[in-house]
Amino acid sequence: MNKKQYEAMRKKLMDEAEGLINEGKIKEADSKMDEVKDLDEKWDAIAQAQANFKALNEEPKPLNVFEQNGSKADFGAKVSEPENIYNSQEYRIAFMNYVVNGTKIPEKFKNEAGPTKTGDIGSVIAPVLISRIIEKMESIGMILPLVTKTTFAPGARIPASSVKPVATWVAEGGTSEKQKKTTGYIDIRGFKLRCAISMTLEAVTMSLTVFETVFVNSIAEAMVKAQEEAIVNGDGEGKPKGILNETAQEGQSIEVGDKDSLYKKLVEAEAALPLAYENGAVWNMTKKTFMAFVGEVDANGQPIARVNQGIDGKPERTLLGRKVVLNDYMDSYGAATEADTTVAFLYDWSDYMFNTNYAMTVKKYEDNDTEDEITKAVMICDGKSLELNSLVVMKKKAA
Repeated sequence: MNKKQYEAMRKKLMDEAEGLINEGKIKEADSKMDEVKDLDEKWDAIAQAQANFKALNEEPKPLNVFEQNGSKADFGAKVSEPENIYNSQEYRIAFMNYVVNGTKIPEKFKNEAGPTKTGDIGSVIAPVLISRIIEKMESIGMILPLVTKTTFAPGARIPASSVKPVATWVAEGGTSEKQKKTTGYIDIRGFKLRCAISMTLEAVTMSLTVFETVFVNSIAEAMVKAQEEAIVNGDGEGKPKGILNETAQEGQSIEVGDKDSLYKKLVEAEAALPLAYENGAVWNMTKKTFMAFVGEVDANGQPIARVNQGIDGKPERTLLGRKVVLNDYMDSYGAATEADTTVAFLYDWSDYMFNTNYAMTVKKYEDNDTEDEITKAVMICDGKSLELNSLVVMKKKAA
């Protein structure tokens, strides 16, 4: 199925749905619109597969440092960049009208490059808004700001060393054994992350400034939550593989029981962390688990858990002096916690790669129950651990 065939099939289904609505056959119309959604999903998959194939099939072009006449190119000369039409005031107003009340985006702004549908179904988010969304995500995220971010094309296969370089000593005229060894490869996949936000019918009179603020905040908060949840416990099927679904190195899994001293287990976990990975590793757990450590003291009677007020007013938590990052995406430590459940872990998040170019598109549909116009933002991304030497897990011991 090509794009023209898809558009023709979609138009036919939409016309049929509209006819059923006019006849008062709402259930039949809903069923027809479900067919439209299924068709959209199928086309999205086809478009993504085509993009992946193109990325794999294209050979990298070498940089030509000479002009056509043979003279060396002047890389110091200033090059005027074409203005991005999606940053224009005209497009941003058109985009707001599209999101808020479904007004069709003008044909000149139609997104031909992306995996969107026709001009009135999908549209790109203005780059200036993308920048604000990224900035907002970095400010509200707990884990996302700590991971290593890359922008490889989906479908690419890259050596792990290109993400985290490793330096080795080499004898004169020789090559070290470690350099001869492969560092492994990372296959970049293009998982589709969607978040739906509701812009109610009462919001049709909002200004551009207010709209963009609400839109940025809504998208950023939803995306951060979904991304960080996947980074922590994603299963790798249709989403990034989370760190909790990785296996720690031998000797770096600590069991803690109900009668064990949390302080001693904390010390045991710290001892299991290799010295080379000590600087970047942080504790990760839920707030409830952290509070279980609050009443614990060390051999000198000093509390092992501390909460200080940060410069920005946010609380800064530490365990034995090491930073604690809280999340709501894993189980808490407690008497009712099942055996073999990870309740806390040490990890250097720079060892985790999150891959996306943050290029987002939006689609719209109407919720028939609430009459709200639902805006669905779509982002292509992937994530996986580059190495696990900094991972030390604390698991609940069987009773």
